[in-house]
Amino acid sequence: MVSLRFYAELNDFIAADRRQRDFELASAADVPVKHLIESCGVPHTEVALILVNGEPVGCDRRLCAGDRVAVYPAFLGFGLRPPLPAARFVADAHLGGLARLLRLAGFDTVYGNRLADGEIERLAATEERVVLTRDRDLLKRRAIGHGCHVHAQQPDLQLREIVARLDLGDRVQPFSRCLVCNARLLPVAKRLVSDLLPERVRDGLDSFHRCPGCQRIYWEGSHWRRMRERLQRALAATAAAPAVTATAATADAATAHAATAAAPPAAAQPAAGNCSGTFDGACATSRTSRGTR
Repeated sequence: MVSLRFYAELNDFIAADRRQRDFELASAADVPVKHLIESCGVPHTEVALILVNGEPVGCDRRLCAGDRVAVYPAFLGFGLRPPLPAARFVADAHLGGLARLLRLAGFDTVYGNRLADGEIERLAATEERVVLTRDRDLLKRRAIGHGCHVHAQQPDLQLREIVARLDLGDRVQPFSRCLVCNARLLPVAKRLVSDLLPERVRDGLDSFHRCPGCQRIYWEGSHWRRMRERLQRALAATAAAPAVTATAATADAATAHAATAAAPPAAAQPAAGNCSGTFDGACATSRTSRGTR
């Protein structure tokens, strides 16, 4: 038998009678701690720190009878966060609204309503993408190193959740990607696209961008203003949200803080170049000469 305790939002994944307390679990000899954690319903991608008998360990640590295991999520207050290789995502078929909003905020997000779990796992491994899903079993796949179980059900709230959880506020580059193709938008001279524009747009605007993938033309119209306001509301709420902290002040929580302070610094996350985190200089709209999708 081993003793386990899950902290903070990790309790949402486990049986109600095991939440917010220590409980014992039968374990075969020499079982990796990852296997035991996921058998309780918690995907390994949701875990930031594992302590076994008070010492930080990796997911492959083998357990022995009598071990005491404490499992923590990413506490912003403690600085516990697995470093992201880059702010690149792949969203499963049920998160199309979130994928569109992430592209609106400038994040490289692969999405398709027929994207199979195996392909999501492959993209996560080969392109170092963070998997976004509401399917906890998908996040348990071995090749997925980074992922988020999305708790919110409405796209704006989902965006707020992901930006806050992964601390992405300073990486936002609004209106820099095609909402359909995910490609980066490029400036284009008005004379090159003039024939494709509605007359009122051609007469009233001079700044345009084009998607190199689908060739859609983007400009700052009324739809752009509405989308900007929507994105501003979501990100403003994220900035105002308090940091996540542990729900119980226990000896394990203090140990987690000490273990974090003693650990080597996490790898630096690459910055999104020339990103101010504001809407100044936002350059595109989701309305195109082919219509809004």
